[in-house]
Amino acid sequence: MQKQIETLAGDIEGVSYAFPVYRFDGSDPAAQSAYLQAALHGDELPGVVAIDALMPKLLAAEREGRLRGRMTVVPMANPIGRSQYLFGDRQGRFHLGTRTNFNRDFPLLATPDAVPPDSREPTQPADQRLKSRLIELSMGHDIVLDLHCDDEGVPYFYVPKALWPGMADCAAAMGMQAVILWDGDCGAAFDQASIDPYLNATPEIARLDRRVVATVELRGEADVYPDLAASDAEGLYRLLVARGVIEDGALPQTGHFSGLAAPIEHVEMVTSPCSGAILYHVQPGQRVAAGARLATIVRAPGEPDGSVEVLAPQGGFILTRRNRRFIQAGGDLVKLVGDRPSASAKSGALES
Repeated sequence: MQKQIETLAGDIEGVSYAFPVYRFDGSDPAAQSAYLQAALHGDELPGVVAIDALMPKLLAAEREGRLRGRMTVVPMANPIGRSQYLFGDRQGRFHLGTRTNFNRDFPLLATPDAVPPDSREPTQPADQRLKSRLIELSMGHDIVLDLHCDDEGVPYFYVPKALWPGMADCAAAMGMQAVILWDGDCGAAFDQASIDPYLNATPEIARLDRRVVATVELRGEADVYPDLAASDAEGLYRLLVARGVIEDGALPQTGHFSGLAAPIEHVEMVTSPCSGAILYHVQPGQRVAAGARLATIVRAPGEPDGSVEVLAPQGGFILTRRNRRFIQAGGDLVKLVGDRPSASAKSGALES
């Protein structure tokens, strides 16, 4: 393993950022290669601790000659978001200088061998240079996993439709409960930037049959525990073994994916009609019928008509809910994966 410290000049003289990159060479140039990154949203930690638990397994595989494919691992991909605090709370989702989501506006390359712009151009904002550099680091790998988490939720994937059901073994290996399939534009998020150049390439270069691109949502922000980190690390390890990056004959064969797979158009972003305190009646992972009570919003405590019920617009699967219990009017309460397309579905990313 080789450790490299990437440095990034800040937008102000005298300010700079740094993050580590770990590289494993692998013993077989023909084996599938893998890129793993976590904490692109700087305050999302389940992926960070999963990689921490995975690293001893990678080092053992390398030491024992079982690491066949090359790997690049970036455990904390966003030093800018990691450094942003406001009134004691880390602000890792948006760059405070540009007000841009750290997982939007990645450079979209025409071909896999194109060079991302601006990675060394000092006149570009630091967050944009970071995005260009992360794409540079990830390009050329067969497997690209971007580890995130939601507010509160089950473990699930976002997967390009072009790679499904070819990635069903990966979802099974990691114990995903749901897979959301997307195509087209999603705000130039990291996963879109990772797959777009290959969708435009010839079949000999694209090799979609062996390509893996996923945004991996590892439950909720507060799900940072030793047992979950170990379980997620084991899931990542199983995926790498299943795809031939690591050789491990002692590991049982990956089973079939038995979770939910649905197009992104089926996702209902259920919003609140008013502000107030949230009383949830459902949990992530639960199936509900159309008209089921999802939440009660207490908008005027003590008043006879001070509460408002929020009902399921259709039957489906509760994917996520908010982790904070106050909401503004129009705020997202629940992601519900419906049994049919949402009447309010729109193109692009689900959230800002």
